[in-house]
Amino acid sequence: MSVNPVRSGSALFFTLFTFALAPGLVHAAPGAIETRIERQGEYITVKASAMMQVDARIAWEVLSDYDNLAQFIPDMKSSRVVSRSGNRVQVEQKGEFGFFFYRQPVDVLLEVLEVPPHRIDARRIAGNIRELETRYELGTSAAGVRFDYSGRFIPDFSLPPLIGMPIVRRIVERRFRAMVEEIARRDALARGRPKD
Repeated sequence: MSVNPVRSGSALFFTLFTFALAPGLVHAAPGAIETRIERQGEYITVKASAMMQVDARIAWEVLSDYDNLAQFIPDMKSSRVVSRSGNRVQVEQKGEFGFFFYRQPVDVLLEVLEVPPHRIDARRIAGNIRELETRYELGTSAAGVRFDYSGRFIPDFSLPPLIGMPIVRRIVERRFRAMVEEIARRDALARGRPKD
């Protein structure tokens, strides 16, 4: 599989959907989540990052736990490994994309390339998303583990005018936050202490 660095990721992969209401970084307090969502031609591009005080091995385990993503990613109904050959994995995911009254079923088959323990790239090979490429990256430093997500997609369904991008922003932030919280939860369990 040839994966372009700009094209890749998993809840990885559903974390993607977004039109930029106001392109730009959404900042929170240090250590909090930052997101950027923009429209670039037909593509909607997404970036999200968080600095975490966790064990990088635990973060990797969560990112690559494809069969259990639906247990903690909002609106993901199922996620399962279809096949695996070395560091190449096919993952089928089903769920919904939407917020409040707007709901759109999503069904996608992803080709995933793992580069343990730092990166996961994925691209859509079938499903009702016309284009989908995502990447998850983990970097370690004295400050902790930096968790970055980037992706771009073209839906095979129309987003509602005016509210489409705000819906995408809300979904991306919820799903990325769910991933961050699951990493923190498992890290706390591994350390034998309750999560704050």
